[in-house]
Amino acid sequence: MFTKLSFSAFTGLVLSLILSLFWIDSALADVPISLAAESFIVKAIDRTGPSVVRINTERLVTDASSQELLLKELFGIDTLPRQERKEILSGQGSGFIIDSSGVLLTNAHVVDKADKVTVTLKDGRVFNGTVQGTDELTDLAVVKIDPHGQNIPIAPLGDSDKLRVGDWAIAVGNPLGLDNTVTIGIISTLDRSAAKVGIRDKRIDFLQTDAAINPGNSGGPLLNSQGEVIGINTAIRADANGIGFAIPINKAKSLENYLAQGKQVPHPYIGIGMFNLTPEIAKQNNSDSNSQYGILPEVNGILIVNVVKTSPAQKAGLRRGDIVVSANENEVTDAEVLQTLVENTGVNQPVKLKVRRGDSLIDLEVETAQLQNMS
Repeated sequence: MFTKLSFSAFTGLVLSLILSLFWIDSALADVPISLAAESFIVKAIDRTGPSVVRINTERLVTDASSQELLLKELFGIDTLPRQERKEILSGQGSGFIIDSSGVLLTNAHVVDKADKVTVTLKDGRVFNGTVQGTDELTDLAVVKIDPHGQNIPIAPLGDSDKLRVGDWAIAVGNPLGLDNTVTIGIISTLDRSAAKVGIRDKRIDFLQTDAAINPGNSGGPLLNSQGEVIGINTAIRADANGIGFAIPINKAKSLENYLAQGKQVPHPYIGIGMFNLTPEIAKQNNSDSNSQYGILPEVNGILIVNVVKTSPAQKAGLRRGDIVVSANENEVTDAEVLQTLVENTGVNQPVKLKVRRGDSLIDLEVETAQLQNMS
């Protein structure tokens, strides 16, 4: 009896081990080979880490002395010779090299109004940098160094259009001057508009990640599991725990030539504030006797809530309370779709709108213009 039970138990144990090994083998089949042999993070950093640089900036500011300001405030005296105080403001951020000639990508706010830019490589080499171009609305900048014929490491660029939610995301940068600090997470959302995350002075759709992005990481690369750059670390929100944002690398590729040549990046706009209108929202508005929009038709469309003065929209005759129902002969019910259409149209190009105003349908043509920084 004792021998028979032991044999049965032994047989069951062996069978369980075989099934367990089969399950483990099946699970490992879905894991990258690099995970089984060596950390894919290590390989990614070995491949791209040397191209990540620290950017130090200096800016000379001149201001009135505190004594002069006090005299003006207390006595209204503003005729004394100006006693100017000069101060050097220092800043720091990250960037990465994308070309053997010394072209770097970083954030516009990292090098904003800098009088001096110093670029330090991971191996300790130091170069003077020249800001070639900046675009505040996308927070992108191109900086150039002269490698003087030396070999410099170059970051391989990936394809951000191929990203999926759940893909690995590795953030590299220099927070607090700590070179090549690495954090890891995943891509948690694609195409997160700046407006939706409360960053209204930017005009871009971000990659959202839970990889920690600190202020010093700004301008550094966001990598995939192969060590390719898929984004540029940029905005963080203090009230959003564990959420960071990055500019998709394909967006940077499309704007690099403008910035490298010091040209203005085109940002078409027409100058309206808008939100999506649905029959339900219209009903709620119509039940409010104090509604500023009066009675709205219970339809799907895009309600114009304000028109910017002297904007293309105002010149074309658009008014608050108008409902856009089509653009370029395509039905539109989503404000983001209309925004994208305008951006893809180009500057100084016509956009044909069909607008419902009261009981009438009106055809208007709006010519886009260049949007200046909104900050």
